[in-house]
Amino acid sequence: MIDKPPEGLVTRRTALAAPALLLPFAAHVASAQEQAPAAKAPDVPYVPTEMPIVRKMLEMGKVNRNDTLYDLGCGDGRIVITAAKERGARGVGIDIDPQRIDEANENAKQAGVGHRVKFIVGDLFAANLAPATVVTLYLLPAINMKLRPRLWRQLRPGTRVVSHAFDMGESWPPEDMQNLRGTTIYRWTIRPEHKSAVTRIPRT
Repeated sequence: MIDKPPEGLVTRRTALAAPALLLPFAAHVASAQEQAPAAKAPDVPYVPTEMPIVRKMLEMGKVNRNDTLYDLGCGDGRIVITAAKERGARGVGIDIDPQRIDEANENAKQAGVGHRVKFIVGDLFAANLAPATVVTLYLLPAINMKLRPRLWRQLRPGTRVVSHAFDMGESWPPEDMQNLRGTTIYRWTIRPEHKSAVTRIPRT
């Protein structure tokens, strides 16, 4: 049985593909808003995260009203919307598929959190992630590995990273792992040593 999404979240049955902001918040997302819509095809299939896993990810990330959560590959926006509606956070969702972003914007409007969230059509590898205090993702192992240096480079120490189903490789073991509904959720924290290590990794 599929769990009911949070109140106000519009859902749409989707076939599996090849996998008025407040001023302080507007400043957080200004650089992301400047991105041009992405043209390339998605690297990851769209598979919505079940709501119990969404809530567990937010719990493991210790998301609260002081946080700005970025969801990479946000799909219909359910992680960002739930973080805003249930935990008082602000959020930014980034997805390369304009249809998903249209759904996310409608879902945010229906949930009454449109003033706390922003959804952007964009490429994860071109986005400015620096304003985030929490990053969530449900991507693929190869994408996680490619993204890892960008997370180390852009995110501030203390930022939490939470991944559904896939880790970040042996050289970055998770601080916490929890199993739910047959899947594993991982959590890491950006630390000063990651900032030092990334200086030795060529930019891509």
